[in-house]
Amino acid sequence: MRICVVGAGYVGLTTATTLADLGHDVRCVDIDQGKIDNLCQGKIPIYEPGLQELMNKNTQRNKLHFSSHVEESIRDYPIILIAVGTPSKEDGSSNLSFVSQVVEIIGSTLNEYKIIITKSTVPPGTNEWIHQTLIEMGIEEELFDIVSNPEFLREGTALWDIYHPNKVVFGTKSDRPIKVLKKLYKRGKAPYIFSSLTGAELIKYASNAFLATKISFANEMAHICDAYEVNYSDIAKGLGADPRIGRHFLNAGLGFGGSCLPKDLSALKDSALRKEVETKLLDAVMEINANQIEIYLKKLMTELPDLTDKQITVWGVTFKPGTDDLRSSPALRLIKQLVQRGSQVHTYDPMVQLELAEVSSFSDQYESIRDSDALIIATEWEQFHECNWTEVKSRMRGSIILDARNCIDGKIVKSEGFIYLGVGRQ
Repeated sequence: MRICVVGAGYVGLTTATTLADLGHDVRCVDIDQGKIDNLCQGKIPIYEPGLQELMNKNTQRNKLHFSSHVEESIRDYPIILIAVGTPSKEDGSSNLSFVSQVVEIIGSTLNEYKIIITKSTVPPGTNEWIHQTLIEMGIEEELFDIVSNPEFLREGTALWDIYHPNKVVFGTKSDRPIKVLKKLYKRGKAPYIFSSLTGAELIKYASNAFLATKISFANEMAHICDAYEVNYSDIAKGLGADPRIGRHFLNAGLGFGGSCLPKDLSALKDSALRKEVETKLLDAVMEINANQIEIYLKKLMTELPDLTDKQITVWGVTFKPGTDDLRSSPALRLIKQLVQRGSQVHTYDPMVQLELAEVSSFSDQYESIRDSDALIIATEWEQFHECNWTEVKSRMRGSIILDARNCIDGKIVKSEGFIYLGVGRQ
């Protein structure tokens, strides 16, 4: 198949590269000329394990192409896949301006039948709006089909998720594009889920809202466990053993971040309010998540009551391990709170060096802790699990370790003479 992917961001680039690897002829387009120039030179703007190698392989195979000629590409390719950003506005609603620009171009260039697939995460009703907009632009319905095909990618494992999906969701208005859609992806045994356009949009939002709910529930339970001096890990094992619940997304920690969960919860809440539907559960999920930073700071202040002029090292600044993404990172919010309280903050992350005037960012893990009063683990990178705690002890001035991801062995660090602080861990 010949596919034009509009948008060379995280979703667009990973989707375009894997579609090319499956044998399709793919052109990935973007209005950002600098980004396209870098991609044509083999430089990717994001970090995703395995993506660089896969992109190189398929550009060499002449299956994957990059271009800034958006209108020309949309006109010439029979399948258009929209993967542009839909960032949050200040009020929490989705900014659909980039989607709208693509729809305008499609409407002005469409002269033969096309399948138009929306991969971007968009509020319920958006694909119906796209369909109606093209009709109002004078395009006959026989010339196009709109398809809602939400992505369910996890940063750090996106390629695995594409090649090994647990489901493939398509929302359509008719059966006409289904035969083509079934040939689009290599899906293994994953089921196809067909729905309406708006139904597919809501499947994506419902999935992320439920995952966020599990995270906030886990954090609330860990806080209760802390009060009763119970190990939350035992509770998580009990919950995870129940097949109705499952083990995933039950880890306690600083809360969720990234480009999806916070944005999608806000957009779902906004969409519900537009229909005068209350969102008490979503409100609670977001409130619990917002409070996590304060809970961990209070835990730290049981040992360091005054954080003014204290040197605090934070290991991990990305919102999760395996990515260089800082969007809505709880670690970044924690760092900013420490700065506001007058702390001298050092940071180390395997992928990112912060560029904040008030923060000292280090490229060496052990240099970052020299003379620090406390160490906070804010992102659960694998190398933090296995670090040399004797070396850490010899370099620090203080002896406090705040494990904000409950990811290291408290017994080991206590045996080195540290004061170990977690939530729901004894």
